[in-house]
Amino acid sequence: MNHYDQLHRFLIDDANVRGEIARLDDSLQHIVHSYEYPVQIQKLLGEMAAATCLLTAILKFKGEIGLQIQGGGAVKYAVVNATDEYTLRGVARWDEELASLPERFEDLMEKGVLVITITPEGGERYQGVVALDKPTLAECIENYFAQSEQLATQVKLYTDLSDPERVKAAGMLLQVMPTQAENTNVAQDTGFEHLSTLAETLTSEEVFGLAVEDVLYRLYHQQKVELFEPQSITFACSCSRSRSAEALRNVEKAELLQIIEEEGAVQMNCQYCHTEYRFDTIDVEAIHAGHFDSAPDNPQ
Repeated sequence: MNHYDQLHRFLIDDANVRGEIARLDDSLQHIVHSYEYPVQIQKLLGEMAAATCLLTAILKFKGEIGLQIQGGGAVKYAVVNATDEYTLRGVARWDEELASLPERFEDLMEKGVLVITITPEGGERYQGVVALDKPTLAECIENYFAQSEQLATQVKLYTDLSDPERVKAAGMLLQVMPTQAENTNVAQDTGFEHLSTLAETLTSEEVFGLAVEDVLYRLYHQQKVELFEPQSITFACSCSRSRSAEALRNVEKAELLQIIEEEGAVQMNCQYCHTEYRFDTIDVEAIHAGHFDSAPDNPQ
């Protein structure tokens, strides 16, 4: 299998356009199979995971980027997070009382919004919000860049659901590179429209079946393309026993002790990876006394 679970960056030097290709396989399985998701939700999470990988290029620092959908329709919310080290996690919630879900992206949402959150390590969080008023997730992300960054951007997202046990996803991004701080280069003749038109011809079979070098040659053999070393993409969850304990610090001690008396322990379950953390009376006393030992992270 060629170049899966990797992010490939490239530059089209003679056009001043940058690009990325991401293809997900192993890194996606825990996300799409963590619950008994309908196929429509698996497709949505696959597209979101591929898009989030592409957006990690925005991170010029240690931190995390999150892509979150909030809606009032069949999909209540879906979120995929990625770190600067290209670790992914994600989860979705939908109306499980529905007998079936719509096939089209725009029909899954009602008055939905797309929230892109950038969280630097030790820095101030930034959030951008755009309406989910386009036919596809890719077009909504393009609209986000047009509104917030004012950079000509093309996003292509693909999913391969032919094997229910091995859902795959892929994405491609093209973006004009600004040449000056005061000029976003959108109005300049970069050949971006021509390059994006060529990208529209890329088929799902090609993006999943060809090596990345072959994809780029197929599209841009008449351009000067510089391909960089790929970045590996993996699934990883940032949950821990210490983070769970910190959350319990905000709950009244008496309430926690009552739970322990009735159920034997306070149980915290991660919605992303399903790891369970258990806390007994000694733990609760230590947490609220500020003496909890956060060093060991021993899920049970």
